[in-house]
Amino acid sequence: MDQFLQRHAKDVIGVLSGFDRVVFRGTIRHLAHVQGMMGYLSHVSVLLKQFAQHVEAMSERLKKAATEGMQASGRPVVYLPSAMVSKEEEAKKIAHRDGVKKGPICLLTSVEPCWTYGVQRDRKSKRLLLQTQTRKCLFLYWYQIHPTLGFMHTRIQSWFPFNIQVCINGREWLARQMDRQHLEYGRRENCFVWLKDQRKAQALLDAQLKISWPTLLNDLARQINPAHDEMFGDFAGSYYWSAYQSEWATDILFRNASTLANLYPRLVRHGISTFSSPDVMRFLGRKVPTTGYGRFRGEVVSDLKQRPEGLRIKHRVDRNSIKLYDKQGSVLRIETTINDPRPFKVFRRAEGVRKGPQSWRPMRRGIADLQRRAQVSQAANRRYAGALAAVDSKTPLGHLIEPLCRPAMLNGRRVRPLHLGDPDELALLRAVSHGEFIVSGFRNRDLRTILYPSIPHENLGRISARVTRLLRLLRAHQLIRRVPKSQRYLLTPKGHQAIAAILAAHAASTQDLSRCAA
Repeated sequence: MDQFLQRHAKDVIGVLSGFDRVVFRGTIRHLAHVQGMMGYLSHVSVLLKQFAQHVEAMSERLKKAATEGMQASGRPVVYLPSAMVSKEEEAKKIAHRDGVKKGPICLLTSVEPCWTYGVQRDRKSKRLLLQTQTRKCLFLYWYQIHPTLGFMHTRIQSWFPFNIQVCINGREWLARQMDRQHLEYGRRENCFVWLKDQRKAQALLDAQLKISWPTLLNDLARQINPAHDEMFGDFAGSYYWSAYQSEWATDILFRNASTLANLYPRLVRHGISTFSSPDVMRFLGRKVPTTGYGRFRGEVVSDLKQRPEGLRIKHRVDRNSIKLYDKQGSVLRIETTINDPRPFKVFRRAEGVRKGPQSWRPMRRGIADLQRRAQVSQAANRRYAGALAAVDSKTPLGHLIEPLCRPAMLNGRRVRPLHLGDPDELALLRAVSHGEFIVSGFRNRDLRTILYPSIPHENLGRISARVTRLLRLLRAHQLIRRVPKSQRYLLTPKGHQAIAAILAAHAASTQDLSRCAA
């Protein structure tokens, strides 16, 4: 990140990192499995043959409580005949039509598929069995302009197990916070194009992570279903909250749109033509051996998509992704989306153990690991921005290559030029520019493993000497530098720029190069 900002320091006026969209899911754990649901039915003395009548009555109580709560606020309840209608757009239209500036906007209802329970007759045992099933039921969407969170919504399924989703926008929340503190800003839709005090705005975004999430989310749950306590009585019917999906966005604010418009196509071209599958995995925090993919058996996909606002590049590893796009002309956004937190690690105790030893364990969906989720997302954005720092928007390729094609001097000794058409030389440049080496650098044995993976043990000394000569070659041309008091090497700014340009040009077609030259 720092490298990217240093390269474009005169054009960037601020950086803002924080949650964009977060979808929380509330689950009543005792009702989330068949055994727990059977326990509930036993607790309320309902037989399986009475199941349909009981759950229908509970569903009607929920719908009545939610509807009456919205109507008491003087706001409409609207049934949408199609689940494909955009609820958010519909709610915004109603808010604009009625001039709603705060409080409830509307309650939208729609029939959608849901996961629930049903009773089936088992022919062999001739008994009724409770089973999970997929069916359709009414979903309720409570839209409001929350005093703290701004425009947001809560969704509840009107059939057992009454799962809830709460969708919050971090930028909308930040706008409300800045309004309270009278901080000036320029906003277009869901991003800020100008901030008078970037430091205070970032501090407000950071403070969002420290809020008491259970208290906030439980209040929203009671709002959409005020009858919850009456429905469940003394049964353990409280909600367990998890982060179903999170989008962590880093917005780089450019001084003017023309600068970003000139730079952005080069960033996209570099990302789609240069970043390999191992690079994408490293951006998203996955460990990758120097050769192969280790135990990874998932899918890595990079793609481009033309949006109404412009071109977007997205890299996906299984269900998690990182993407780059320009917003509102002058904002470059890097966004990490986490749908499956298990590939990431968090330093914690085992689940349910209060005093046991801590170790690195898989990240959970629960809100207890929300801060760690923010950390790994920010680290992914930082690694991606660092890899993009090599892209230069102005220097011609010829100016970068010409010095490398001439002999250089190192410690008073002449060093040969680089042979940029040689496949072995290109392999060397690819090796030193691996994403895993951006922060910690690389050693002789790291390059040896990448360039010569199948060399017999008895030839290691000879190969090590060969790699030493290659390192000397790169040092002489000022593409790498040695880290003081270590055996590690890092790419120089010139190295980032030149190698990225060479590899991108090597991967581009003649048509692409001709278009760029024009």
